[in-house]
Amino acid sequence: MTFTMQSRKLAVDGAFEFTPRVFGDERGTFVSPYQETAFLAATGHRLFRVAQTNHSNSRRGVVRGLHFTTCPPGIAKYVYCARGRVLDIALDIRVGSPTFGTSDAAVLAPETARSMYFPVGVAHAFVALEDDTVVSYMLSGEYVKEDELALSVLDPALGLQIPEDIDPIMSERDTEAPTLAEAQAAGLLPDYHKCLEIDRALRS
Repeated sequence: MTFTMQSRKLAVDGAFEFTPRVFGDERGTFVSPYQETAFLAATGHRLFRVAQTNHSNSRRGVVRGLHFTTCPPGIAKYVYCARGRVLDIALDIRVGSPTFGTSDAAVLAPETARSMYFPVGVAHAFVALEDDTVVSYMLSGEYVKEDELALSVLDPALGLQIPEDIDPIMSERDTEAPTLAEAQAAGLLPDYHKCLEIDRALRS
């Protein structure tokens, strides 16, 4: 069996979307959401050493994010949807990045097994488009509550494409999160060049 995977460079510098071939027969389907050869060819480097995996279950309308980790330590992510359907969103919040303030998104679902790669310093959010949606992802670092921050996914300045038929269901933390401008004024956003340094160290 030959695994194949298509890649797309996102509008956010250093972030990528991957879509593998899905094999199906009378038994069901088989797919490899992460393939090192394809990842290396697209990005020019290997994936980070995985320190933690996360798994969330959400009903339709749940919005998680925008989340990011202070840098340092910084955390990179590789995300896919194991069940249901989700709109996955990347936002560049790295001060000094050539794509600062730019966002991109993709619909992730099991039938495509599409995945998203987020380098250090890129904020992540997703919108569950169906009940019983499961999102799984690999992380370059372990969760430390004090290092985890959030931005408002509803910040009008960002223009994120939340579907109009979705009534967002959000945590108190995400509802009260600052806008991108407020977070920048408070000095909460990561530095682009520091994020690149951390990314390189994660792959060494």
